[in-house]
Amino acid sequence: MPALKVLSALDVARIQWYHFKAIIVAGMGLFTDAYDLFCIAPIMKMIGHIYYHKDSIGTAVLSTSYAIALLGTALGQLIFGYLGDRVGRRRVYGLCLMIMVLSSFGCGFSVCTTRRSCVIASLGFFRFVLGIGIGGDYPLSATIMSEFANKRTRGAFIAAVFSMQGLGILMSSAVTMAVCEAFKNAGKGSLEKIRAAGMETLAPAESDIAWRLILMIGALPAALTFYWRMLMPETARYTALVENNAIQAAKDMQSVMSESILSQIAEDSQSETPEQPHSSSSSYKLFSRRFLSLHGRDLFAASANWFLVDVVFYTSNLLLSQIFTFSNKPPNSTNVYDSAFEVAKVAAIVAACSTIPGYWFTVYFIDRVGRVKIQIMGFFFMAVVYLAAGIPYIWYWSKHEKTNKGFMVLYGLIFFFSNFGPNTTTFIIPAELFPARFRSTCHGISGAAGKLGAIVGTVGFLWATKHDEEDKEDVFPDVKRVRIAFLILGGVCIAGVLVTYFFTRETMGRSLEENEEEEIGIIAAPGSSSANELFRRQ
Repeated sequence: MPALKVLSALDVARIQWYHFKAIIVAGMGLFTDAYDLFCIAPIMKMIGHIYYHKDSIGTAVLSTSYAIALLGTALGQLIFGYLGDRVGRRRVYGLCLMIMVLSSFGCGFSVCTTRRSCVIASLGFFRFVLGIGIGGDYPLSATIMSEFANKRTRGAFIAAVFSMQGLGILMSSAVTMAVCEAFKNAGKGSLEKIRAAGMETLAPAESDIAWRLILMIGALPAALTFYWRMLMPETARYTALVENNAIQAAKDMQSVMSESILSQIAEDSQSETPEQPHSSSSSYKLFSRRFLSLHGRDLFAASANWFLVDVVFYTSNLLLSQIFTFSNKPPNSTNVYDSAFEVAKVAAIVAACSTIPGYWFTVYFIDRVGRVKIQIMGFFFMAVVYLAAGIPYIWYWSKHEKTNKGFMVLYGLIFFFSNFGPNTTTFIIPAELFPARFRSTCHGISGAAGKLGAIVGTVGFLWATKHDEEDKEDVFPDVKRVRIAFLILGGVCIAGVLVTYFFTRETMGRSLEENEEEEIGIIAAPGSSSANELFRRQ
């Protein structure tokens, strides 16, 4: 079979410069994704000061502002995941990046400067479009990196792409702090006049530019990599297995393999009678009975695990901005810049001390320990930490200052084991489990399930922990409800352990072409036990 012989060379290819170039080019999309998704917490703090003054942003407005981009992300994962399998990964890869760049600038140019309803509606529209671009980047980046990599280091390469999220979170915090500090120093006169007039809750006029600038800066890294992304060739696996062109696949591999290997591939391909790679390319469709019998369990496991981890991960990030502050000032007395600065500073500390190290622990261990073991370990330790934080929360943690270092360490461990665990592995596994013609689509479906989990977590937390009318002046969430939220998140992590243990297959050291070969075995021998072997094989 020429196509599979051509692609077998990819599985044993040595690591080359092009692999690292692909990590950077694909990773910058994830960098931008994280920047745009996680900068919204300090931005909403600033918008609250600028447009709502003494009023607090309503829970409905706040939850919508968080959910709108996530909803767009889920839609983008479904649309571009499907297009990635239909028209090719490369053809739609640049389009996702362009949508992210233009919509990031659009967020900064949200219309109106006085009417808050107009600003929120305009910002919501552009963040929804931004989410579509972000969503498309998830399945395409994971699929492209998995199809370029060799089987020995494939997990590390995909994890390295995903680890760019950590740098994106850190950069969004750094940019937010830098912009806030610069505007605060430049506008000291305005702040002094406002303070002298006894109107500390009012924000200076120039602060309306600050939050817009933070959002627009997020477009720059993606824009800078657009040229190199458009130069990337179509993946050889898509060309050979979906477009049925093994010779063109061998030519495209010139970017990642040496000439000596390529010449041998060409000789092997030309010496055999041309034929279709295999007859299964049109033998069944997505969600058909055969698809569900072969891949239904894998799709359920990937989607369920991603849903569960995003409930925890996005709720944890929202909790971070709600329950921590390192400021010695009363929260209600801080100005527009200080409030955003404090949220960004906490996020930067957590990103540098736990989020980024967690990503790179996964890069190092993913091809040594395996995906399933790391995912179970991550879910388990997250559950332990949440229960350790939640059970004594009312009578211990909530009685201490909000800067309590012990609680901060526990919270850092949640992010460490999330990223040295299911937050990273749920991105990797769907890119390895499915045949080439379904790979991007199934990754998109799994990711969309995750973003629905993120919406459930963030919106559910905001509504579940909001104060009653008589306590609405308290800026921190209700203590009893936060404790319940911690215990629920611990239970979600335990559910993740169970789903992973009973349903998730190990893909470490497994060639992507085994998905194609298993299908051939099913078609060649109907009624054989290949389907059962597919589920048993670890």
